[in-house]
Amino acid sequence: MEVTNVTEYQAIAKEKLPKMVYDYYASGAEDQWTLEENRNAFSRILFRPRILIDVSKIDMTTTILGFKISMPIMLAPTAMQKMAHPDGEYATARAASSAGTIMTLSSWATSSVEEVASTGPGIRFFQLYVYKDRNVVAQLVRRAEKAGFKAIALTVDTPRLGRREADIKNRFTLPPFLTLKNFEGLDLGKMDEANDSGLASYVAGQIDRTLSWKDVKWLQTITTMPILVKGVITAEDTRLAIQAGAAGIIVSNHGARQLDYVPATIMALEEVVKAAQGRVPVFLDGGVRRGTDVFKALALGASGIFIGRPVVFSLAAEGELGVRKVLQMLREEFELTMALSGCTSLREITRDHIVTEWDAPRARPAPRL
Repeated sequence: MEVTNVTEYQAIAKEKLPKMVYDYYASGAEDQWTLEENRNAFSRILFRPRILIDVSKIDMTTTILGFKISMPIMLAPTAMQKMAHPDGEYATARAASSAGTIMTLSSWATSSVEEVASTGPGIRFFQLYVYKDRNVVAQLVRRAEKAGFKAIALTVDTPRLGRREADIKNRFTLPPFLTLKNFEGLDLGKMDEANDSGLASYVAGQIDRTLSWKDVKWLQTITTMPILVKGVITAEDTRLAIQAGAAGIIVSNHGARQLDYVPATIMALEEVVKAAQGRVPVFLDGGVRRGTDVFKALALGASGIFIGRPVVFSLAAEGELGVRKVLQMLREEFELTMALSGCTSLREITRDHIVTEWDAPRARPAPRL
């Protein structure tokens, strides 16, 4: 069957993958309300397209932290990609590079920063979890920098792992033939079997719950890479992130895998954008499955978006080709949305191109009596 949109890859992945692996990728925290809301919220934002504009040439290029990319669609960090496909992060890196966009490599990748760098040229960011042992963190950051990674995406919403009940039921653990490659030499690459989720136990043992804003400042003393703070959903934390020296903010609820009943990221986006006041770029992560979603995020002030699950599902279905197809489909849909909205470049996408539930009703001329 021909795949004609990004969402169709999920059903294919479900058929192909072992239950434990599919559930790990697909599930959210607790009642999974936010998981559904991340998607559903987009459907409550409608378009106000402008017509009779010459849209024969459309420019989707943009610049992120000084790096020119082909479109404002980037790859979010997703862990343990070799569970989805033997090529794992290698395939994803090649697909991102061929699409002319940015890949973010997870700390918990099944391929190391050096291995991913060896796939060839490409703009890559590194997602960082802060371990209790700061020497481990410093070493990892240095390795990423040396391997040519251009920015750190610091995940700040995971002092503890969210309650993902499918992982508890499945006694989730990393398959025996795989390791968390970045930590292999440090004896932190394996995940023990546990009587709940092996990953939750690993996080409880290794990840630093004391992480605070002072650590964002500390990171800046050990690297010259810009730091994006990933997991901000409020105005208050946006202001604190900027004070702490963040180079950008990724509005994320961790794919609805941490705290359930937080708003969809597309609903939190405008609050963060307003608080940032243009001082740093703001990005959206979570729920994007269509080019229309990308446009809506940009109309609300995002500088770009990140996709997560579509990458692992398409990777499971068709390897590198699947990830390439996802990026191509989103690109084509986004270009079409721009054309049909009357926008020929990203800067032409404005707040007036959409209408949301929280907008004040537009002034209507009073009827003539």
